[in-house]
Amino acid sequence: MHAASDFLIRAGQRFGAAFGAALWLALFASPVPAAPPQPPLQLQTAQQSGSIGKYAAPGEAALPGICMEILRAVERVDPGLRFVGLERRAPLRRIERMLAQGDLDVFFCLLKTPERAQQWRYLPVPLYRVRHMVVQRIDDAQVLRSTADLIASGLKKPVLVSQGTVLQQGLARAGVVTAEAPSEREALQMLLLGRTDAVYGQDVNLLRNLRESGLGDKLRLSPTVFLEDLQYATVGRQLPADAEQRLTQALQALERDGTLKAIADKYNR
Repeated sequence: MHAASDFLIRAGQRFGAAFGAALWLALFASPVPAAPPQPPLQLQTAQQSGSIGKYAAPGEAALPGICMEILRAVERVDPGLRFVGLERRAPLRRIERMLAQGDLDVFFCLLKTPERAQQWRYLPVPLYRVRHMVVQRIDDAQVLRSTADLIASGLKKPVLVSQGTVLQQGLARAGVVTAEAPSEREALQMLLLGRTDAVYGQDVNLLRNLRESGLGDKLRLSPTVFLEDLQYATVGRQLPADAEQRLTQALQALERDGTLKAIADKYNR
């Protein structure tokens, strides 16, 4: 070892420090082992029905939905990960029951509330930001600028929200009279028929439904943002910690390389 060191010192003096350093690395540096591939892992999930912005049924829309695209991006960044059960489509309330009962391992995407966090776990990476907004008829002159305006509108006709969402709970706590529709698409049809004067929802879903339904010349998205919130991936409490960590790492990679933002931008146009 001493002889090798003396040789390197002499080589460095003769040929320069750069040569000596390179020779030292060639002789003594250990190769960095490649990270082993992740083992195959299948996780049970499902699609949410009635929410075209998150999961579009085949033939229902030109884009598959923001949550479906995020799910597929996770599979691409971790090729050993596969989500199964996507042939199942269920309304949000049933999705929540399945998640709470352990029938689903993971679900993309849900808003976070203290009540929900007691039933399942939320992964720490925000998937995308949503804005709570309303759709009105184009010929409706009233401007809804605040929760007080929503309260006043609801006293005339209930403000419509999609069935099973936590948005209705928030409006009820604020004193807004609401009614539920099976989906945003049906809520917009009821708005067009005069059953309500406002449909309250998330901008991603409302924009998709306005565009896909062809009602953009009769209905308008009001500019007021009543609240901003974040959507997350959730996992059942039965999911092992290593699987949860693997999902989190995949989402963190998608956050770092800008994929999550790019998907969200596509659905906010």
